[in-house]
Amino acid sequence: MANDNLVKMKDQRKDFSGYRKYIRTGIWLILTLILAMVLLTNLFVVKENEYKVIRQFGEVVKIIEKPGLHIKIPFVQTVSSIPKYQMTFDVEEAEINTKDKKRILIDNYAVWKVDDPKKLIANARTLVNAETKMAEFTFSTVRSELGKLNYDEIINDEKSSRGSINDKVTEIVNSLLEKDGYGISVTDVRIKRTDLPEDNEESVYTRMISERQSTAQEYLSMGDARKNTIIAETDRAVKEMLAKAAADADVIRSQGEKEAGKVYNSSYSKDPAFYELYRTLESYKKTIGNETVIIMPFDSEYAKTLMGETE
Repeated sequence: MANDNLVKMKDQRKDFSGYRKYIRTGIWLILTLILAMVLLTNLFVVKENEYKVIRQFGEVVKIIEKPGLHIKIPFVQTVSSIPKYQMTFDVEEAEINTKDKKRILIDNYAVWKVDDPKKLIANARTLVNAETKMAEFTFSTVRSELGKLNYDEIINDEKSSRGSINDKVTEIVNSLLEKDGYGISVTDVRIKRTDLPEDNEESVYTRMISERQSTAQEYLSMGDARKNTIIAETDRAVKEMLAKAAADADVIRSQGEKEAGKVYNSSYSKDPAFYELYRTLESYKKTIGNETVIIMPFDSEYAKTLMGETE
């Protein structure tokens, strides 16, 4: 009986020893699994387009810029991301006054990025605060620069200085951000749209139409004046040409008559009787017509010639 009890006790010890072995193995497996989970949950990846900020009890202890796989201290450190890529912010539409006291609505946007996350966290605390400050600087600068221009210099495509204003606003905003150490910079500022407030839009359009009609009338008047000048100059030139032509014709005519007289004298001097006959015949053509009545002495030479009684 005693031997049976002893055997049973030995068997129980063996069974308990086996259980203890299984328990130890299970515990190690559980610890290994917990450790692996802790490691996995505290591993993080830094991407090309982001900064990783490591905080320990709320204080920034490290900022990682290079991409790769990293690990943080469990339960002590936390990780947050700050974008490294360029971002776009639409500045809220607002009303400004131009140099000539016109009111216009300006809608613009800014392209910006984070250059120094340490300065951003130290001075702006958060990305939202930095963005808000950048928007304030942008709007105030745009309002100041456009306030130096007249209305038509802003909206007229031919006279518009928007391109140079955009560059100037970008430069000024960057200098303000750098001065306050916000760790961000503006890549570009652009004016998307310029509109008139609804309450004075109609009046401005009416004035613009009136100005253009006045300009058109001015051009028409200038055209009429130029036309009249051209007509007067042409008339004067024509009169001068006609007067010169008439003078030249008189000179040529007088020269021809002079030359003809010389020819006549030379011809007539050769045969005076023929010249006398020619003069008589010419006088007939000028004095005798269909209804001509001639009264002359019956015995005159002219009458005898008409009657055919000449010798």
